[in-house]
Amino acid sequence: MSSAVRRTAQHPHRRTRILAAAAVLPLLMGALGACGYGSEKKSDDEGSSAVPAAGGDKIDGLDKVKVGYFANLTHATALVGLRKGGQIQQELHGTKVSPFVFNAGPSEIEALNAGSIDIGWIGPSPAINGYVKSHGSSLRIISGSVSGGVKLVVNPKKIKTLNDVKGKKIATPQLGNTQDVAFLNWAASKGWKVDAQSGKGDVSVVRTDNKVTPDAYKSGAIDGAWVPEPTASKLVAEGAKVLLDESSLWPDKKFVITNVIVRQQFLKEHPKVVEAVLRGSVKTNAFINANPEQAKEAANATLKEETGKPLPAEVIDPAWKSIQATDDPLASTLDAEADHAVRAGLLEKPDLKGIYDLAPLNKVLEAEGKPTVSDAGLGAK
Repeated sequence: MSSAVRRTAQHPHRRTRILAAAAVLPLLMGALGACGYGSEKKSDDEGSSAVPAAGGDKIDGLDKVKVGYFANLTHATALVGLRKGGQIQQELHGTKVSPFVFNAGPSEIEALNAGSIDIGWIGPSPAINGYVKSHGSSLRIISGSVSGGVKLVVNPKKIKTLNDVKGKKIATPQLGNTQDVAFLNWAASKGWKVDAQSGKGDVSVVRTDNKVTPDAYKSGAIDGAWVPEPTASKLVAEGAKVLLDESSLWPDKKFVITNVIVRQQFLKEHPKVVEAVLRGSVKTNAFINANPEQAKEAANATLKEETGKPLPAEVIDPAWKSIQATDDPLASTLDAEADHAVRAGLLEKPDLKGIYDLAPLNKVLEAEGKPTVSDAGLGAK
């Protein structure tokens, strides 16, 4: 598993510094990873990769806030809002953003637990796992970020209908990750039997890193994949066909794919900083929804900085249309996703009471004249 490293421009004088150990967190009855799509970045030793402060006083007297995310379109709020001049840094005034890019959820959770980051954008499964493994002491989910952006894409020569998926080889990003759980749950709804750990059964589940899934598809090693954007659109660019958009399986076609989390200790010590990040996130989401083309260009520019190249139009255009920026964490869908993991045999029944603290977000939303959001009964007391 790749470690996380601090984001910087790619200059030859900068040296790589490992942020967090690459070991995956131990998981309950299986791995609950993340839906990463990105590449390792370079770092200098002095932390000069921090986004320049917007000016003004430091909030809570804090020099910088360490923020984690993936170079992935489902982390659109971070890609757009954390850019130089972005809304998040503007709201932080003299407190700098120190951004870290991760390739997978377990390493981001590990970094959060170690205090190496304070706030992070992350998928539901690693957030659930991090909360459960720490017995509710490590993190809180404090906001939504993105819904959607996950599709079942297949080789149209081999698979023409949903029933044709039976007997085929379908890739998911990682054992027990958000998309792996979703696919196992969908397969079970079709009456198909699959051993969750081995991936063997009426459908062969092939756990494949998103970065290499397009090559696996081109080589014929897989017949399709249940994956997030932009991997799904990359496969379509290689000739695959979208057979199912996961949003069609959820009420109102909405389900959580990315949330914002915070270290509980950081939230206690620096509530004004957390509130500022949330104001920036809310304003960023409003910008994304009101200016989709500009936001898409900004996100792609960040991806170019992070991965060395932007996404081509045939990939980013359909991928961008399939995601929806949202402040609502869609708490009921996170609870449902946990139930899906339990049914798949990848997770013992978790106690998620207290995983959310939406009071700071709802304060921001009220100030912005927006409706407040629900924690579905899973809020901190």
